[in-house]
Amino acid sequence: MTPQELRAFCLEFNATVEEFPFGPETSVFKVLGKMFALSALDARPLTVNLKCDPDDAVRLREKYAAIAPGWHMNKRHWNTVTVSGVPARLLRELIEDSYDLVVAGLPRAERLRLDRG
Repeated sequence: MTPQELRAFCLEFNATVEEFPFGPETSVFKVLGKMFALSALDARPLTVNLKCDPDDAVRLREKYAAIAPGWHMNKRHWNTVTVSGVPARLLRELIEDSYDLVVAGLPRAERLRLDRG
């Protein structure tokens, strides 16, 4: 997945915006103000930080050398994924799972608003 494809995929999710709170080099993808993905799209290798269920995070780190505890993040709940080191299908699933985890933590009224969007 290229940086452009990563950005486009993240922006496909309902109510997602791209912001730059950490400077112009770091894209932060949020749903209703809550971050679900973070990436320096110009970095080499290309990596993305994604929220993950803690049990799944450990399993994924054991299986893939390209998945590590989240850099500068809560390492129990976030992984840093080197994009070139995982299958594209898995990367898309991890991004979607991250989005879904963040949405699940939103207040019920906001979740319902997303469902209608």
